[in-house]
Amino acid sequence: LIGIGLVALVIGLATKGLSSDEHEQAHFWGTLMYNTIFWTMICNASMFFICATTLAMGGWEQTFRRVCEAISTMVPIFGSITFVVLLYVVLGNKHHIYHWLDSDAVANDSLLKGKSGFLNPKFFIIWTTLTLGFWSLLGWRMRQLGNEADEPMDAEQGASFIWRGTIRAALFIVWFALTVGSTVPWLWMMSIDAHWYSTMYSWYTFASSFVSGMSLIALWVIYLKNKGYLELTNQEHLQDLGKFMFAFSIFWTYLWFAQYMLIWYANIPEETVYFKHRVQGPYKGIFFLNLIINFVCPILILMKRSAKRNYTLMTFMAVLILFGHWIDFYQMVMGSLSKEHVTLGWLDFGILSLFVGMMIYFVGKSLASKPLVQKHHPFIKESVIHVV
Repeated sequence: LIGIGLVALVIGLATKGLSSDEHEQAHFWGTLMYNTIFWTMICNASMFFICATTLAMGGWEQTFRRVCEAISTMVPIFGSITFVVLLYVVLGNKHHIYHWLDSDAVANDSLLKGKSGFLNPKFFIIWTTLTLGFWSLLGWRMRQLGNEADEPMDAEQGASFIWRGTIRAALFIVWFALTVGSTVPWLWMMSIDAHWYSTMYSWYTFASSFVSGMSLIALWVIYLKNKGYLELTNQEHLQDLGKFMFAFSIFWTYLWFAQYMLIWYANIPEETVYFKHRVQGPYKGIFFLNLIINFVCPILILMKRSAKRNYTLMTFMAVLILFGHWIDFYQMVMGSLSKEHVTLGWLDFGILSLFVGMMIYFVGKSLASKPLVQKHHPFIKESVIHVV
């Protein structure tokens, strides 16, 4: 997969990325943007899951927590690629991607001028650096603390362990809320349509990345179970993972509908411009396929208790949800960069292969580097006896 991806990357760079045609450049860099942003955010969702359950004093996930930690190790790797791509786009003055990079256009546009306080290269680069830096640092600190659970600890050490974990998890959650729940989706993706905005855009992006992150965790858990590992993880844990996949598919749909319905109902030109070519233009098929994959399939298949305990169905749904939300990120970015025609083709699937291959390789390497179960975690018993 990595080999296929590298070949696609090189060919794409030669034929599109370095082309004199701005549309070809936008196609190449846009494809890199939505892929690297998507994979960075869903891997970061694994650390969010760890921190959220830590703050909730939840112990049910302890038997497979190392899977979440291993996935989160991809944040510095994918985050570095994201940083390089975004830095090139901004410093390279690719105003056909970010219109607000064109100083002449900003000077003659009252809307762009009004947003220039935050839609400018300096603010963009500083906030992107802080975002990716603190995601990586705070996630690393949580993983380092988790390593202590591989060694025996007495009651006092256990209490200290839980307290320090709570503090670190709280710091991560606060930073996560300020970035994923607010500014980052605005800067990285929504600002491609600099004249348009949605107050639900960040929540929509969060829901998409989190349900994909839970699906990725479920895939790795099932894979390891089939290989004879994670002996303390059972169908009870898998059902709860399935609940998250089901629940956040519905939450994503709620945001999808709320954002679309309010704009459709108001029918204000400066708002409908975002949906016009997605609903009535060339992206119509992808736009509604997105809804079928990410809502209709989960609600029909994952609603039953038995489905969430079935390895085959859970694997199928996890792959389908990951693909569906990858398509969602595609239409969010490329639907704004190439409004006249759908660009989905060999380059998109080639770059996807690269990121999937890297994820498999590095997550597998991380899983092999330490015990798969934190046997001395104070909450491990709660996970072992967990019953849904």
